[in-house]
Amino acid sequence: MTSFEVRLTFYGDLSFFLKSKQPELRRLLSERTSVKDVIEACGVPHTEVDVILIDGQTAGFETVLIQDAVVDVHGVDSDRVTRLAENRLQARNIRTFVADGHLGKLVRDLRLLGIDAAYDRDAEDRQLVAQSAAENRGLLTRDRRLLMHAAVQHGYYLRSQKPFEQTLEVLRRFDLAPTVAPFSRCLRCNARLQSVAKKEVIDRLEPLTKIYYEQFRNCRGCGQIYWSGSHFDKLRDRVEKLRAAIDSGDPLDTA
Repeated sequence: MTSFEVRLTFYGDLSFFLKSKQPELRRLLSERTSVKDVIEACGVPHTEVDVILIDGQTAGFETVLIQDAVVDVHGVDSDRVTRLAENRLQARNIRTFVADGHLGKLVRDLRLLGIDAAYDRDAEDRQLVAQSAAENRGLLTRDRRLLMHAAVQHGYYLRSQKPFEQTLEVLRRFDLAPTVAPFSRCLRCNARLQSVAKKEVIDRLEPLTKIYYEQFRNCRGCGQIYWSGSHFDKLRDRVEKLRAAIDSGDPLDTA
């Protein structure tokens, strides 16, 4: 097969993934290749790509390139995607997630906000991919190769290494602000919390807790008991800081 050239331009923040950080690249191909494979060969996971234009026409990941082509690749934050809403490749309504083993602090924040975030610190890559696919969860990671797995339909690569900023990234990427329900999910196991009468858990409380607190919640999964002790004030402050940051809309420092 005669070689042909593909000229790619990456929009939004997709240059973050490119070695040169320059948005324009050229690839010389000698065989039929899907546009997904060409894009990922440049270092950009398909989960970050929202709209693809080939010679000005919208295309899906499965489109095969067989001749010279100009490919425009738009990220979720690209200005162009709002005008091509019906051709977007990424879902915005993902509400449940699975995170890799390096994101424990992010997971704690998400659960604190009532967001369903599955997590096993010791899970292997294949297990994360399988859970993401089987349960339709968005895969959260800082391993771009993991997001390039064909079975991963929804996911996000965290730009920042700071848990607070990572949490804001996820909230903004998946439009989660309207779904936030603080203190409704267990920080330990991710299950839902339910109000419980003091008399039902009193035999599991410390002496001072029995005296000073009247309202309790119980985890439906692991049985952990929660009450508004001194630790609650710190968690509430964290929630308020996150909410204020969401409302501000200020850009994140993900360097």
